[in-house]
Amino acid sequence: MRFKISRLCGDRALMAAPREDVDLDLDRAEKILSEKGYEIKQNDGLMLAFTFENLETTLYVQGKVMFFPLNDKTLCTEYATRILEWVL
Repeated sequence: MRFKISRLCGDRALMAAPREDVDLDLDRAEKILSEKGYEIKQNDGLMLAFTFENLETTLYVQGKVMFFPLNDKTLCTEYATRILEWVL
């Protein structure tokens, strides 16, 4: 999967946005991530917040994934790919 990577929060966070259209079912994603042992913090229908690799992670219905704190673009792409492969 290909992404556009953006820096956020004063360069303390990275967001991976898929280059192709994605429409996630966050309830399904929550179930899958919970079954894998990830702590879900919030699901409001527009975003799903959880802990991944000791990072505050937010997954959006459009398939965007934000990681905080993270400044390594390669890891951002790797982590986003892994998460989206699980939940799509």
